[in-house]
Amino acid sequence: MMLSAAPIPSDDSAALTQDPGFGLYVHWPFCLAKCPYCDFNSHVREAVDQNRWRKALLAEMEHYAAQTAGRHLTSIFLGGGTPSLMAPETVSAVVGQAKRLWLTDSDLEVTLEANPTSSEGAKFEAFAAAGVNRLSIGVQSLDDTALAFLGRKHSAAEALTAIDLARRCLPRFSFDLIYARPDQKLSDWERELAQALGEGPEHISLYQLTIEENTVFHGAWRRGELRVPDENTAGRFYERTQEILTENGLPAYEISNHARPGSACRHNLTYWRYGDYIGIGPGAHGRLTLGGTKLATRQHRAPEAWLAAVESAGHATRTRTELSGQERLEEMLMMGLRLTEGITRAAFRRELGAEPESLLSLARLEAAGREGLVILNGERICATDEGRQRLNALLGYLLT
Repeated sequence: MMLSAAPIPSDDSAALTQDPGFGLYVHWPFCLAKCPYCDFNSHVREAVDQNRWRKALLAEMEHYAAQTAGRHLTSIFLGGGTPSLMAPETVSAVVGQAKRLWLTDSDLEVTLEANPTSSEGAKFEAFAAAGVNRLSIGVQSLDDTALAFLGRKHSAAEALTAIDLARRCLPRFSFDLIYARPDQKLSDWERELAQALGEGPEHISLYQLTIEENTVFHGAWRRGELRVPDENTAGRFYERTQEILTENGLPAYEISNHARPGSACRHNLTYWRYGDYIGIGPGAHGRLTLGGTKLATRQHRAPEAWLAAVESAGHATRTRTELSGQERLEEMLMMGLRLTEGITRAAFRRELGAEPESLLSLARLEAAGREGLVILNGERICATDEGRQRLNALLGYLLT
């Protein structure tokens, strides 16, 4: 077993105590078009009644606030879909309602996912006035040919303009890029990444292209029309990406997320630290601890069904399931081992009332440690760099 201290990636004091926070996720399911790689709950509609949707979102927030009265809300995340298609008035209403329903601090993190088209970028200032203080921009590539392949509706020039607008309008911003695309050369990715870093981000999310079921890309892949890099090639892309980001002061704090010290996304840390969060909107998931019981919630997925249910019942919760101890252990490991900081022993005690050695096979923990995949010491358990790169296999081994 490796006994060196697990690394802590930032100066965030919560990384030491691993306070997960308490978050609110708001799902806006509408997009201008469905991207060929996307398996999220997103839908294209010719028109959206902003007033009806605003009222329904506020109603579902009230439903969950009644169950979580007195909780201290640490973050709001407006995801999708494409939340930058929301009217700024709707965003303002959601943020204002959250501040009325829960306890908040002046530094409440409010993130909105945005596409970098010129029409949506024009709303960045209004979103800031509505209470958003962090934008997550879906750039995906800085190459026009790649953007066309990915089905994006913006150009590389529009993406750079949106980044500049975000820099001027909001205190914090991040953007996403997709790499290890078909036929992409490592040298091309290095140049694209250098251009992205030249924009001075404090946070950046870098995802390898994956082929998800029920997507356009999945159909093309099954027909042999789309080829993705093999495992070894993808591994080289990943390793070089980690090197470049670390050299530039943005080390990974999670498998796909990089940040300067203190700039990690607090809301996503709530997920990865296995904290409680409310999920509202079509298909939104939540995790809530009520009366000592951890519940998994899920809202109706179809937008119209969700809207009708909220208007008739005040919420659209489709399932509300008590999680067993084994399910909580599996979820906690699946989320927490994605983080560079791993999972503290205090978090195991808080969530499961036991130490990791009593919940997992000590023989398997020791074997994974000898292979250089896991660190377990007096403070925490974490996956090494190699362990995070092989996380699915590692989890399968530890949880067998």
